[in-house]
Amino acid sequence: MELYQLTRLPSGVRVVSERFQGVRSIALGIWIDSGSRGESESQAGISHFIEHLLFKGTDHYSAYDIARIFDEMGGEPNALTSKEYTLVHARFLDEHLDRAFAVLAEMVTRPSFSNLDAEREVVLEEVAMYEDSPPDLIHDRLTATVFGGHPLGRPVIGYSESLRAQTTAAVAAYHEGHYVNGALVVAAAGNVDHERLCTLVERHFSPRDRAWQPPRDPVEHRPRHVATFAQKDTEQYHVCLGGPAPSRGDPRRYALWVVDALLGGSWSSRLFQEVRDIRGLAYSVYSYTSLYSDIGLAGVYFGSREESAEEAIGLILRELQSIVDHVPAEEIARAKNHLKGQLVLSMESPQSRMQALGRSILFDMPVLTVDEVVECIASVTLGEVAEVAAEYYDPTRWSAACIGPQPGPYRHAVPGFEWVAS
Repeated sequence: MELYQLTRLPSGVRVVSERFQGVRSIALGIWIDSGSRGESESQAGISHFIEHLLFKGTDHYSAYDIARIFDEMGGEPNALTSKEYTLVHARFLDEHLDRAFAVLAEMVTRPSFSNLDAEREVVLEEVAMYEDSPPDLIHDRLTATVFGGHPLGRPVIGYSESLRAQTTAAVAAYHEGHYVNGALVVAAAGNVDHERLCTLVERHFSPRDRAWQPPRDPVEHRPRHVATFAQKDTEQYHVCLGGPAPSRGDPRRYALWVVDALLGGSWSSRLFQEVRDIRGLAYSVYSYTSLYSDIGLAGVYFGSREESAEEAIGLILRELQSIVDHVPAEEIARAKNHLKGQLVLSMESPQSRMQALGRSILFDMPVLTVDEVVECIASVTLGEVAEVAAEYYDPTRWSAACIGPQPGPYRHAVPGFEWVAS
């Protein structure tokens, strides 16, 4: 039985909601099918910049008004920009739905873009802070290494040069062309009435529908085996290794999650045990996946001092090869149980369920119940794990990126990789 309700209004806006019993809050999100992937190189970072500017005021609300209104509600407004979407969201008591919706909707549809230059300085400070944080920056170095010059390889936050070039007219034009009804999904979970939500959308969004085709250049599905290095005065070598993975809608994603969990996604995972607990080569080591509309990324991160970095890289490459060669059934079962537990715990939150609903509708994917996703994970077979491991975790098809004080120790640790300029 479907627990959620979905309506496509005549305006083109899609509305999806799910009612939770026993809660007094609502998690509300307005999703925009527009992220950094759709930007040209000269526009890099404009989507994230607009996300910031949405909070700087509208026709009827100043930046202070927005902050004050949600503070008075005890609410939590926020936003995020990814490579393929932007999300403006808030959580608040159910009695505040009308007012919270009116403010969020106006922020998204009618931003004033006032005080643009001051907010540009804020974003430039964010870029500088990001550049000063190698554990965060190294992930963008890996995506650039894996995807080359493709827009997926650029950082969501953009570059100082491109951000300085954005004028009020350019920002307004980008917003006008991307924040259109056909690109919008309104999602809510909690103590929410679906019909009431649809009425609010009709009241606060333009009745005009405009066709929307997200600007996404296809990605060349060609694994690279290259290594890049960025020199920085750091105490540790920050290293990411990774390669292409299945897309967001690929049915093999469940097997991918199983491999990721057993490799480095939990305390009992191979990398946490071997790299950290047994050998003490790193404080932080983990694996992760990032899935997009037509491709994904599987990766591993660790940070080590110079004397440990080479051994850690060698150990990780050996563990990757071991997973390609064979994964015991009991290890797969343990990883599946971990995933099922994490999923159920996360989905008991209205915020998490709102995000699952909005993401599924935005990208035209089936909306699955928690039980259905648990069943998909439980049904992953040994053969599917072996297939995904062989195709996506082969260390000879992965690339590596490093930030550290000097290239020598890192370069010595990746002798089989093609060395390319960062």
